[in-house]
Amino acid sequence: MAFKGEDHLDSLSLPVQRMHLIQVDSVQRWMEDLKLMTDCECMCILQSKPISIEKDEQNELMLSSQYSTCDNLQLLLKRAWIISTELTRIAQKLEKNRWQRVHSMTVRVNCHVRSMINEYNTFTRNPSEEMHQFEKLLIDKCSEFTAFTERCIQTEDEEILKSMKSCINETLTTVAQYFGQLIELVLTHEAQNVLRQIELSDSVHVTESAISSLFSLTQEGAHLCRIIAKEGGVVTLFKICRQDCFRCLYPQTLRTLASICCVEEGMHQLEKVDGILCLADILTDNSHSEATHAEAAAVIAQITSPHLTFTQHLSSFLENMEEIVTALVKLCQEASSGEVFLLASAALANITFFDTMACEILLQLNAMKILLAACSDKRIVDTPYSRDQVVTILANMSVLDQCASEIIQGNGIQLLMEMLFEKSSSGSSAEVAACERVQQKSAVTLARLSRDPEVADAAVKLSCIPRLIKLCRSPTERNNSDSVLVACLAALRRLAVMSPDGLEDSDFQQLVKPRLVDSFLLCTNMEESFV
Repeated sequence: MAFKGEDHLDSLSLPVQRMHLIQVDSVQRWMEDLKLMTDCECMCILQSKPISIEKDEQNELMLSSQYSTCDNLQLLLKRAWIISTELTRIAQKLEKNRWQRVHSMTVRVNCHVRSMINEYNTFTRNPSEEMHQFEKLLIDKCSEFTAFTERCIQTEDEEILKSMKSCINETLTTVAQYFGQLIELVLTHEAQNVLRQIELSDSVHVTESAISSLFSLTQEGAHLCRIIAKEGGVVTLFKICRQDCFRCLYPQTLRTLASICCVEEGMHQLEKVDGILCLADILTDNSHSEATHAEAAAVIAQITSPHLTFTQHLSSFLENMEEIVTALVKLCQEASSGEVFLLASAALANITFFDTMACEILLQLNAMKILLAACSDKRIVDTPYSRDQVVTILANMSVLDQCASEIIQGNGIQLLMEMLFEKSSSGSSAEVAACERVQQKSAVTLARLSRDPEVADAAVKLSCIPRLIKLCRSPTERNNSDSVLVACLAALRRLAVMSPDGLEDSDFQQLVKPRLVDSFLLCTNMEESFV
């Protein structure tokens, strides 16, 4: 997370471990796509003729027959990704006049399109007339495209090829447009089906299954989240959150809402249905389960993320902020697990950016004491991600003069000193980045708090100066992070003013006396000398 007034600091929205990431290497991707590709080649050989007209046999041959609706939609999205990739490659080959390759790839796209449409029609319910029209338009245009490219490989006349190239380009553009419009209609249709199922059902089991399907759709990317929001997904889900008969589904419903609200359309819908008030009611209602409170905190964390540029319209949030902050502090204090604490503290951390009044409310609620106490419980604050949220709150609260005494009373300087030693245990890129943020923000917090002589004295006694020097001079200690270096130089200079006897002359001459930019360049040059 970025700090107020610290443009160089990184930001973090929802905790990393809750993000939906699909990471596969090229071999795994090839293995997944192989069946789609080989089916396509079979169809090329058979000139797209049906293998069987018997219903049972045909179902056995369909790729999607053994999958659920969500699995089928994911299969369709994979097929769509392949078609999109092939269309891009056709444009590249066409530019180089690779006519044979253009034709073979066009045939392949033709087959993929027919397969995709056939597969989708085996599982979709009540497709619209508009979808059927676009299916026909796309198939016809693909056939025309294939016929064009076939004529190109039958001639070697450069003038004829040159004249046909513009026609092929226009046809390729039209195919891409029809394809994009059809996919948009398909995704909208599926979102409408799931939302209609949620709205019409009074069965907990059916509603739970439909919400699970909707959550799966949200994990396919921001575009699908926009479609769901435009089709009224946020409104539908908040209706569930206002019905006591569906209380057991609140955690799942709120988790889906958090995913949809990553896009602007979701945020606008949330504001229109008084979603903030509903979230505040859930958070302050002690009859709800901890899981429900935690998922409501996750929605708050999402909609207040510093990454988002469209939070300014959340005027109702300010009206309910004190209630929400109070409930989140209580959730941090009573958290039974690391994940619950992480979600609640992430929401609090984001709120400290959202409005300056939040820090004053936190101070009145003794939040500093609660957060510092939580950090001593390794069962609750058990990852760099949790410590990142805590130190973000401390850093943003440290602009208040009253924070210094709270930090000292809660043994906070010792905690900040420990955070300067933050190291990744797994070595994953996400965890390493979190460790860098913890080091950076702890140094910034020390720099801000050290304007108080009592804090500076405590930091010197805990040997913060030698650790800051080590972070400045040793690139490996800060994982070669420039942002950590800048923060450490700033903290070191503040402590040097308050306690000049704590530095050796060489450290003072190189790290304190020069301009900050000169010391920064000196330390980054040290990094080069180690290579």
